[in-house]
Amino acid sequence: MSIAEKRRPALGRGMAALLSNAPPPPSAAAAPAPAIPGRTLLTLPVEAIERNPEQPRKRFEDAKLEELAASIRQHGIVEPILVRKDGGRYRILAGERRWRAAQRAGLKEVPAVLREATDREAFELALVENLQRADLNAIEEAEAYEVLQADHGLTQEAIATRVGKERSTVANALRLLKLPEDVRESVRGGQLDMGHARALLGLEDGEAIRKVAQRAIREGLSVRATEALVRSLSKKPPKAGPSDAPADSPAIRDLAHRLQRRLGARCRVVPKSAVAGKLEVEYTSLDELDGILAKIGA
Repeated sequence: MSIAEKRRPALGRGMAALLSNAPPPPSAAAAPAPAIPGRTLLTLPVEAIERNPEQPRKRFEDAKLEELAASIRQHGIVEPILVRKDGGRYRILAGERRWRAAQRAGLKEVPAVLREATDREAFELALVENLQRADLNAIEEAEAYEVLQADHGLTQEAIATRVGKERSTVANALRLLKLPEDVRESVRGGQLDMGHARALLGLEDGEAIRKVAQRAIREGLSVRATEALVRSLSKKPPKAGPSDAPADSPAIRDLAHRLQRRLGARCRVVPKSAVAGKLEVEYTSLDELDGILAKIGA
């Protein structure tokens, strides 16, 4: 699998180890494939197979399914679907897109690899396959990590090890689930990408996040432009203390005028709070300064 080989070893172990030595399409098989420990190679009716309800991937692009169906009509299914037994039926572990396309192509049977797997292993296999193929959007990936964390008790470190990513990558993905649901839906639908979603996390208020998201979609803002907009909105103006005195209040102006008359020089009173501030006295020569100091008894 060329895509898997480009990934780091932790990802490569996921699907390559499961699907290595997979059989050719049924039409090309001259004899039953030999048994492989831990796996059974089958040809299954498409109606005997059902999707995994916990499949991390929720959206399948119609145009790409049609392209794959056309390829399957011409070449068959090159890579078997990975399934596990579930009662009298078979549940997909990996390969739902191929299964869907096979039905569009009119196939009645598909090659499959049968293996045993716990619920957690089944979910991990589906997640790893989608990550290898870059099939998940940012929210689907985050939701998959959340399932591993909440339903299967894995830590972020354990999740990172299993999917071959850095722990910080997993942590940052999980943060996206703090976004309002309608904004997450925009990411799922492709109107916003991962960069936009991460930029929106710079805002704390849900309504502000929605407004920026809507503007980014409406105006086609780039990630950089969205980041700049978030920065401008997240800057908080300095808060004035309840007892701060305005610098141009009548009382302050009157005080400055009385000081000017008393000292014979331009004066400015700059209050910092109700009990603190500074007094500025201007002078234009040393002689004028001496006169001011004499008047205040210095």
